[in-house]
Amino acid sequence: MITSVLIIAALALGPAKSLLQQQDKSGVITDNSGVGNLVTTLQFDADSAYAFTAAQCDFGPRNMNSDGHDKCKKWIINKFRSYGCEVMSQDADLRGYDGTMLKSSNIIARHRTDIDRRIMLCAHWDSRPWADNDPDPDNWHKPILAANDAASGVAVMIEIARLLQADSTLNVGVDFVCFDAEDWGTPQWEERQPGDDNTWALGAQYFAQNMPLVPTPQYGILLDMVGGENATFYREVYSLKYARDIVDRIWDASREVGQSSFFIYEEGGAITDDHVPLNTIARIPTADIIPFHPNCRESSFGSTWHTLADDMSNISRNTLKAVGQTVLQVLSKE
Repeated sequence: MITSVLIIAALALGPAKSLLQQQDKSGVITDNSGVGNLVTTLQFDADSAYAFTAAQCDFGPRNMNSDGHDKCKKWIINKFRSYGCEVMSQDADLRGYDGTMLKSSNIIARHRTDIDRRIMLCAHWDSRPWADNDPDPDNWHKPILAANDAASGVAVMIEIARLLQADSTLNVGVDFVCFDAEDWGTPQWEERQPGDDNTWALGAQYFAQNMPLVPTPQYGILLDMVGGENATFYREVYSLKYARDIVDRIWDASREVGQSSFFIYEEGGAITDDHVPLNTIARIPTADIIPFHPNCRESSFGSTWHTLADDMSNISRNTLKAVGQTVLQVLSKE
């Protein structure tokens, strides 16, 4: 899914696996070496999130202006509504890098609107219209299924919404935002021009310029490609610049719920993603949870990024669990 990336540090060390790593009955691996500050009683269901990821992929590619995109929009809205959220669609016609008019819809689902103190969880829900990083050039103009990039992020949010429906312990309201038109950024086969970074995250740019949320969330967490096999999440540079405190909360929470083997306490790259306009335009401190693979030859985002291999065969329940349980811990500590 996403955007352009400037690698600030190419780290040679991979994540260390704890000797206390255990496998639960569902097959999900957890690292219990840091458990001791557990706050949340909510247990993220990786099987449920996996099913929500697959359900989006069942619509096929969800690239802009496609039939799959339209059908998936209705499904996402209905899922959030079924879990008690108030849902709205922020619609806009946005112009892609090539002049194409994109029928964009940011889907906003609000949990507990009676609470003024709010936290935003967000992910993009559209899929890349071109597999422009595929190893086979014949596939470069084909749309991708986008299981990880970005059905996984939406799936984690829907699972959290499902859990919160019956929860009475949370002290904050949660705004779930599914950004559209994130992945229409300039493809690799085009010669790069000044300002090409602005061709990404169009839905988030529109959201930030036309803020629909009142009151404004205190901070945000962006979930981008959070279901891939063997994922590791490093501390992204723009997140550290604008929302270091939020980054610290997330990485600390990962240790508290025994998922520190996924969240590496090292700096990764500076990534053009939906969190950039949220931080710079909307002034909502937002941290990006996004994979960083320093030793991957194909891409620092992993070998399936913007390829036809981004399908359900490369989605990991372990990764979904690690991210989902960590985010629940962050919310529960508010």
